[in-house]
Amino acid sequence: MKPLSVMLSMLAIGITSSAAMADGASLPKVSPANSDLVNRGAYIARAADCMACHGEDYTGSNTPIATPMGDIYSTNITPSKRYGIGNYTEADLKNALQKGRAPNHMLYPAMPYPSYNGMTDEDISALFAYLQTVPAVNQAPKHKTDLPFPFNIRSLMIGWNAINVPSTEKRDGLNETQQRGEYLVNNLEHCGTCHTPRNSTMGFDKSKYLSGAQLGNWHAPNITPDESSGIGSWSEQDIVTYLRSGELDQRAYAGGPMGEAVAHSTRYLKNEDLSAIASYLKAVPAIQTEDKVSAIDVSRLPTPMNESITHDLLAQKEYLKQAKAEVGNGSNSPESLYLAACGSCHGVNGYGQPDARYAPIVGLSSIRRDKPDALVNMILHGVEGATNTSPIMPGFSDELNSEQIAGIANYVRVNFGGLASSDVSADDVDRIENTGVDKPFLIKYAGLLAIIGIIVAIAIIVFIIRAILRSKRRA
Repeated sequence: MKPLSVMLSMLAIGITSSAAMADGASLPKVSPANSDLVNRGAYIARAADCMACHGEDYTGSNTPIATPMGDIYSTNITPSKRYGIGNYTEADLKNALQKGRAPNHMLYPAMPYPSYNGMTDEDISALFAYLQTVPAVNQAPKHKTDLPFPFNIRSLMIGWNAINVPSTEKRDGLNETQQRGEYLVNNLEHCGTCHTPRNSTMGFDKSKYLSGAQLGNWHAPNITPDESSGIGSWSEQDIVTYLRSGELDQRAYAGGPMGEAVAHSTRYLKNEDLSAIASYLKAVPAIQTEDKVSAIDVSRLPTPMNESITHDLLAQKEYLKQAKAEVGNGSNSPESLYLAACGSCHGVNGYGQPDARYAPIVGLSSIRRDKPDALVNMILHGVEGATNTSPIMPGFSDELNSEQIAGIANYVRVNFGGLASSDVSADDVDRIENTGVDKPFLIKYAGLLAIIGIIVAIAIIVFIIRAILRSKRRA
């Protein structure tokens, strides 16, 4: 994520022809020599987006998964008997996927077992068969998960699971295609992990299902069919196109967690499965949020300066050179700031450098939102590429002050978003930059509450013992 409309981010999808994408990219590591069960398992691994966390080689990631409880690191799931899951039985894998229970300890829900809880036995069997065939890598990840007290007591997850697993429920009234889409969205692709807000226990807030959520500095937008704040204006084919290619012309471009989801998972899915996802997303209850998206005014969007300027950086060099000189001489002109900081990648007129995989930003819904938070966060903090070959957008928090970042945000929203006006201020930038992760009360004060609970438990035990001793003396 894994968000459906993002900007200023770069996705390497690894496919250049529409013919190659007609029914999903060719699955890597699939051989005709393998059994049908194993090759089906390879498809399930893609549909479940295992690689986004565990890596393409399944050895685990050195990049932490940031959570309100602390950083969590994914593990080696190759068939290495020492470092991976080589000693797992199929029942062990099923327990891990559906119950969050490894043979020797409980798992944290950064591994989305609350969603995988709904996986079918047939899909788990296929996945298990496939994981036995991937190359065993006898190495442990460089980092281990080490959460602070009391979250380091993994047995507490038993209570959390009782409240929050499963994370979703099946709906009535769906046709067969939508039922398949529900299974993909809720279980395998676990879309709600990013797009559904959390409740006080950090489980899904089911009343706001798929209505968007904040993930640190990243915003996973509303993907319900609401017209003003969700994707109600998207057709089913729009959804399929976006999940297949990672972009929707002048509306959305996938990056960050969603870029990873497309790069590792959705671009590999069969057309029938993408169509099922699209059909289901159009059938879920629409939820309107405060962060509405202004309707696109195509007449206000820029046109390329010439046929080559969106692809040929050389055609733009004089504009960029002049802008950098102006900024160097102290100019705070929003246009000069944009050209100096952003133009070499996103283009003089916002159409990017598609051949070099630099994102076009013209018309994107993320810059037409009422709240500028997502845009400002990306300017401040940048965006990691979706794959090792993706361009990385740098953050500018150390190079530009709040007033300059506000100026760029306003320039982008008006000139490339088609808005009539934009009034992002330096104070808005400061607020967005200094807003931390909103931790629920139970999470924020878990350590203190645990200590109080221990003290109370000890006091109760002491009271009971004293009461027993008094009763014996009286007897």
